[in-house]
Amino acid sequence: MRLYIDIALIITSLALIASVILQNKGVGLGGLTGGDSGGVFSARRGIEKTLFWITIVLSVVFFILTMSAVLIRG
Repeated sequence: MRLYIDIALIITSLALIASVILQNKGVGLGGLTGGDSGGVFSARRGIEKTLFWITIVLSVVFFILTMSAVLIRG
């Protein structure tokens, strides 16, 4: 059982890292050089909204898996 949870944690953490990196594709050093600072709010649409919800679900799954791994190991 511990092996399956460990494998699920690895897969979930890699997917969570990938989703966070994909979300931050528009964030850069432009604010430091006087470019677009990103201060204007824009609604998430299409793939951005889907990726946002995938990130939330993955973080909840990661939290649940981590808590179950801690409880199983005692």
